Amino acid sequence: MAIDKRGRKLPKGIQQRYDKFEGRFQYQGKRYLVHGDTVTETQKAMNELRYKLEHGAFVEKKKVVLSEWFITWMEQYKKNRVKAGTYYNYKKYFDSMIKGRLGDKKVSDIRGEHIQRFYNDMEKEGYALSSIKIVSAILNGCMQQAVRNGLIERNPVKLAELPRQKEKGARQAMTKEQQALFMEYAKDSYLYNLFAVMLRTGMRNGEIRGLKYSDVDKKKNVIHVQRTLKYIEGQGYFEDTPKTRTSKRDIPLTADLVALLDAQRNYWGFKVERLDRYLFCNEKGEPLSRDRLQAEIDRIVKRIQAEGHDFPRITPHIFRHTFATRAIEAGMPPQVLKTILGHSSLAMTMDLYSHVLPDTKAAEMEKIAGAF
Repeated sequence: MAIDKRGRKLPKGIQQRYDKFEGRFQYQGKRYLVHGDTVTETQKAMNELRYKLEHGAFVEKKKVVLSEWFITWMEQYKKNRVKAGTYYNYKKYFDSMIKGRLGDKKVSDIRGEHIQRFYNDMEKEGYALSSIKIVSAILNGCMQQAVRNGLIERNPVKLAELPRQKEKGARQAMTKEQQALFMEYAKDSYLYNLFAVMLRTGMRNGEIRGLKYSDVDKKKNVIHVQRTLKYIEGQGYFEDTPKTRTSKRDIPLTADLVALLDAQRNYWGFKVERLDRYLFCNEKGEPLSRDRLQAEIDRIVKRIQAEGHDFPRITPHIFRHTFATRAIEAGMPPQVLKTILGHSSLAMTMDLYSHVLPDTKAAEMEKIAGAF
């Protein structure tokens, strides 16, 4: 058993080296070394390293490349701390955007200029700033953990600058005429009720597809928005919590909403024995996919265009913007609209008010024309 300079016995595996202490132990036939200023500090370092080895969280500083460290970071630090959808999206973004550019680089070799060049290349290739920000957030979290684990001394992501925010275009929403035209052509669609409910509630894509009849509370006269439907390649559909804390909300029921939801309940002729089946499903009673919803919208728009109407391509999110626009035009207070839309901040809702449609602005100007 080793002793220190004062002749005191040291714990097993620890010996004094000049004014510091060195801890040694073997794991699966390989020797590991740690150092500390005191015996207690050295013992703590030994225990932490042994724990990481036993739980697969240890990576060798000199050899680990970003792809390997990303897997460790995701499995050990993120998997049980983020929603399943977020975990899947992190992996998807890394595999599709980051891995090919930085994945083979050693974590210790990645510098600020590498990150900056990556951002610049993404901007040149036409990626939206929102996508670059997501990539930056993933890299920052991954590299910051590498700093905490002693793999690197500084986080290179903090040395790079994101591209400048370009001026935002006006939020797209259907005009009243476009809305009426779309719904007229959608009358023969199996998703007519879904479109009508989206226009009357502003629910998000995943929220409307994840809606169940049990969420329709006729006693309290509200729709409970409490889940979002998501899909992971190779795993199938799963239910996740709504986008943010405020996204879990109650939307007041109106008479026309009740009629639409009741009509949808038995649209496919299914016997509703359980209230946990999705209201808006396919002909087999299976969850409705994002692609199938978009395909049906595209089919209707093509019919409209084929008959000589000038009509833009729209997405499910346009229905949410359209609801918000109609609500603003009707004079709904911002705080009420914020609650119905499930926005996390009033600023998000007020941003909608700054994008009121041109015909609405003209009408408002006419109201004050006589004041001058």
